[in-house]
Amino acid sequence: MRHTYVKRQTESVIAVQIDLDTTGFSYQKWGGTQRCKAGDWLVNNNGDTYTVDRESFSRTYRATGPGTYVKVGPVWAEIASGPGEVHTKEGSTHYQTGDYLVYNEPEGRDGYAVSKDVFERMYQRTS
Repeated sequence: MRHTYVKRQTESVIAVQIDLDTTGFSYQKWGGTQRCKAGDWLVNNNGDTYTVDRESFSRTYRATGPGTYVKVGPVWAEIASGPGEVHTKEGSTHYQTGDYLVYNEPEGRDGYAVSKDVFERMYQRTS
């Protein structure tokens, strides 16, 4: 069953927009190849570094200071009943039983996976 969560306001990230004349780059993370493009964001989330799609970042994050942001949009999440792979805007993420499948849209779009311990530290349930 999918529930609504919000990120704890104490969980800020450091982020820089990739505002360069580039075709982007690819990198290995979460068991798959991730891709970013010009305008996407390079995020450091408590030591975990990854990219976020430009449109998704602008919809869900707000600046809290120079280079710091907090996710303000709600997410919809459910616990994975088995291992698998979720396709993201940047590539794909492999997950294990008990990890959270997280979506920035209530219809299950713009998804990603987060390990149980990390998700429960960063988010609180609202419904």
